[in-house]
This record gives sequence, C-alpha cells and structure tokens, in this order.
Amino acid sequence: MARARSRVVLLTTFYRAARIAMRPGGPGLAARLRAVPRMVSATLSGRYEGLGKGPLALMLAAVAYVVSPVDLVPEGALLMLGLADDAMVLGWLAAALVGGTEDFLAWERSEPTAPEDVGPATVVSSTR
Repeated sequence: MARARSRVVLLTTFYRAARIAMRPGGPGLAARLRAVPRMVSATLSGRYEGLGKGPLALMLAAVAYVVSPVDLVPEGALLMLGLADDAMVLGWLAAALVGGTEDFLAWERSEPTAPEDVGPATVVSSTR
C-alpha cells in the first residue's frame, strides 16, 4: 500500500513538474540545462539559498545511482522491477530539477547585477 502511494506521489510530482516545464512563456529545456551548472555553483558558494546543500547532494546521488552499474534492484535478475527503481529515481530527479531550475531562474532574474558582472570600470581622476 505504501509503495503504491509513493508511486502516486511521484507521478503527481512528475506531472506537475512537466506542466511547469511546458507552460507557454516559461524557460525551455536548453535554458534549464544551461542553468544547472550556475545553480550548483551559486548554491555551493552560498549566493543562492533557495536549494540548499542537502537537496543538491540528493540530486547528485540520484544522478550517480542512475548512471552507476551497481544497482539496488538489478535489471538482469528482476527485469521490470529493476527498471522501475531507476525510473522512480529518474522521475524524482527530473521533477526536482524542473522545480529547482524554475526557482533559480526566477531568483537570477530578480538579482541585481553585481558590479563585477558589469565590466571594467573607468577611473576618473581629477588633478587640481
């Protein structure tokens, strides 16, 4: 019963994330993918506090789990069950990335431009 409920929650979360990602006027897939390294950097440097290091670590662990040849439920032995655990982790990761990049891109748009991002400064000196 708890397993079925967790699947429903996962699918609902994934559906909401997909709706957010595909809404008209929102950032596209390419913009979201380009935002991920900036989001990681800003989170680790402490400039962006919307994500936190814990959720970031979970996302990195999910990526490692999906690409890792070591699996909790091996595909070779339990075929569909082995693929289902990867699909659940991948679904959670996709939903977390969509939500995370949505918030991060909104934060980036609201941030004032930092002086170091403007360009070289011109020094004007007056001699009297």
